[in-house]
Amino acid sequence: MHKQASLNPLLWKLDSIADLSDEEKRAVLDLPMNVKIFEADSDIVRDGDRPSECCLVLSGFICRYKILSDGKRQIMGFYIPGDIPDLQSLHLKVMDNSIGALATSSIALIPHESLRALLERHPGLGAVLWRDTLIDAAMFRAWMIGIGRRSAYQRIAHLLCELQMRLRAVGLAGEHGYDLPVTQNELGDALGLSTVHVNRVLQDLRSEGLIVLRGGTLHIPDWEALQAAGDFDSAYLHLKR
Repeated sequence: MHKQASLNPLLWKLDSIADLSDEEKRAVLDLPMNVKIFEADSDIVRDGDRPSECCLVLSGFICRYKILSDGKRQIMGFYIPGDIPDLQSLHLKVMDNSIGALATSSIALIPHESLRALLERHPGLGAVLWRDTLIDAAMFRAWMIGIGRRSAYQRIAHLLCELQMRLRAVGLAGEHGYDLPVTQNELGDALGLSTVHVNRVLQDLRSEGLIVLRGGTLHIPDWEALQAAGDFDSAYLHLKR
């Protein structure tokens, strides 16, 4: 894989939330990395690990999750190409959650020391990555509101809208849909719902003509109606466009 091509997702992501200079873009492309492939249902970083690298998603679909003492899993975020879900490990030495692949994913492992050197040379990039971390926190707050106060119907519609906006910002979604390699069980673990409940809501959204979900591909026939169904306002994603 050509390095510049493989790191494009990170440039797309950062450019979707901030303005980068040409020098900053070149510095990002010069980051050393070790690319690994992780199969579905495999861990990239585990709860309790002390990582010396951050993981950048190049392709695929991954999640942040926690396993409770009774074996139940809570997914706390979905991550797509361009995301660095464990950027906080630069400062928090011990992981308090796990990060795993939900589909076959290509992950670039970037040494902490290289990221620290990059931020020392280009403090503007430090501000951009700080902005990215704050947006991740904003998404987490939106998920908390959903689990605490929205109906199952609204939660699922809201999540489908969020993914449409995030994937489209990095060139991975069309105007009316995207690939969604997530099972109903995984949606349930993310939204605090049973698989049966997730299935029922998806059937409702289909019957109302709001979505078509077939073979891991989501089509959105009526974007405005799906936004209304999920009470979705994209302001919390803080996208430039």
